[in-house]
Amino acid sequence: MRIDMPKAVSGILKTLQRAGYEAYIVGGCVRDALLRREPSDWDITTDATPGQVQALFPKTIPTGIQHGTVTVRRQGVSYEVTTYRVDGVYEDARHPKDVTFTADLSEDLRRRDFTINALAYNEKQGLIDLFEGEKDLKEGIVRCVGDARERFTEDALRILRAYRFAAQLSFRVEDETHAAACEMSGRLVMISAERIRGELMKMICSAHPERIIDLYEAGATAHFFPEWDLCMNTPQTNPYHCYDVGKHIAESMRAIRPDPVLRLTMLLHDIAKPQTRSVDADGTDHFYNHPEKSADMAREIMKRLKYDNATIRRVTNLVRHHDMHLGRTPTKRMIRRMMHEVGREDFPLLLEVIEADNAAKAPSCRAEKEEELARIRLLHAEIEEAKDAVETRDLAITGNDLIASGIAPGAVIGRILETLLEEVIEDPSRNKKEYLSEEGKRLYEVYV
Repeated sequence: MRIDMPKAVSGILKTLQRAGYEAYIVGGCVRDALLRREPSDWDITTDATPGQVQALFPKTIPTGIQHGTVTVRRQGVSYEVTTYRVDGVYEDARHPKDVTFTADLSEDLRRRDFTINALAYNEKQGLIDLFEGEKDLKEGIVRCVGDARERFTEDALRILRAYRFAAQLSFRVEDETHAAACEMSGRLVMISAERIRGELMKMICSAHPERIIDLYEAGATAHFFPEWDLCMNTPQTNPYHCYDVGKHIAESMRAIRPDPVLRLTMLLHDIAKPQTRSVDADGTDHFYNHPEKSADMAREIMKRLKYDNATIRRVTNLVRHHDMHLGRTPTKRMIRRMMHEVGREDFPLLLEVIEADNAAKAPSCRAEKEEELARIRLLHAEIEEAKDAVETRDLAITGNDLIASGIAPGAVIGRILETLLEEVIEDPSRNKKEYLSEEGKRLYEVYV
């Protein structure tokens, strides 16, 4: 077996080996190469100490030198070179208190999380597989190295990583590993929100975002995303749905491209349905005002998981409008108004969200919405081609133009521009500087 690696990586291995040290590529890059996937990065492990590594290469960065990691720069690319090590006691369910360098590769591989990540390779020795990782790759299994409870005790984030790898690779979590995850999931409360967010996003942006259901079944989401557990236990007994809320959300994520904002929107678009559910006399479920409530809950969930403000704004905007209805015969005026409300940039994303939401509903109810969406997309394309104004920046006049025409600066300028935009949304032919200037003066007399 041979793994083709970049020349820079091969060169680093050879430099270390010529100096008398052992050196291998290790972990995810070996796993991905065996799966015929393009590795995203190439990690190297060696028995050379960090100081010895630094002495061999002219361009290095001591990125994690206390844990044995030196970054070697080659042709503008960074490669992490880490000394074989044995981890000390884990006191925070995430990081070892200290590490001890070792000259034994097997000790280094033994501390790793899963068998499929405990693989090493170089061109001389070939594949080093001490824990049947290659067999697990062939069988599609995610299995802890050694005792799963010990691995999860050391680092509780590995619970999420197990199911994330399963989602990314279309694998299953091995039974003993799953049992240990169920038993140890409470330790996730010790993990930072940022770390949890990172694993969650990798999972929902994978080929199988619906595998978030596995996290629920392992008891993991109860400790960082309890709102999801409620969705998994909320039925939707009405003509529009064939799944409970959780299953509907999972299917809607599958139905949309793996863009982080879009997948996160689908994860949260119906998150308030458990709180808004009501049942009428016929036993039919209703979820009145759930888009607005879901947007509010989505904001709080994302804040809790430390998402950036830009992502929070975009996702809550899409969640709030995901249930948009323009009827069977939408018009350009209606679409321009909705584009103004949602924003020109987010409107195409909203159409994707609505399409994915519809794809996860009862088959008998999809056709009408598909026709409506096709009509909206056609009219939207015509609006964009015509460059119709839907935001104040699209107007043929600016605030400075209004001031130059004699209108006093102040808050009234913004009010006038918004009113002018309302007129132009109704009738795009009015988006002419001369008309808007005169209309602006008239509005100023009214407003002051």
